[in-house]
Amino acid sequence: MAVQTAVAPEIKVGDMAPDFTLKDQDQKEVSLSSFRGKKNVVLAFYPLDWSPVCTGENKCLTDDFPKFDGLNAVVLGISTDSFFSHKAWADALGLKHTLLADFNREVVKKYGLYFEPLNCGKRATVIVDKHGRVAYVKVQEIKVARDDKDILEALKKLHYKDILEALKKLH
Repeated sequence: MAVQTAVAPEIKVGDMAPDFTLKDQDQKEVSLSSFRGKKNVVLAFYPLDWSPVCTGENKCLTDDFPKFDGLNAVVLGISTDSFFSHKAWADALGLKHTLLADFNREVVKKYGLYFEPLNCGKRATVIVDKHGRVAYVKVQEIKVARDDKDILEALKKLHYKDILEALKKLH
């Protein structure tokens, strides 16, 4: 029998991001903690593969992939679809970012981003800094696509903060 995960309060800026390990579209395990001390992480929660809004915004994330990379950030798309669906969808759209399968809804519930009416995750963006702390959260209406400009602006601030911290260590 599957263990039921309670839905936590919605994640907010300043919280320590709950760690998780999920399989990606290539069935490889990816842990949030593996990026700690190395990269800022954009968690792009979205309801469902193949839906029109999710398709458009994930294509935009791929188009902006070099900008995210240039700001020392990794993008992880997270939905409640299976890794089989993720693989077919990523291949069909030519997506460059990692898609994680939260098939048991554990991560969307840990982050307080479970959307019960559709039994899926809400459309939300959570940026986790290199120290594992939530630096940005934006939850959208389910049918409204996220705007990469907002995400990139938040990442620029984190990137410059990281540079300043590194410079202080030199002195």
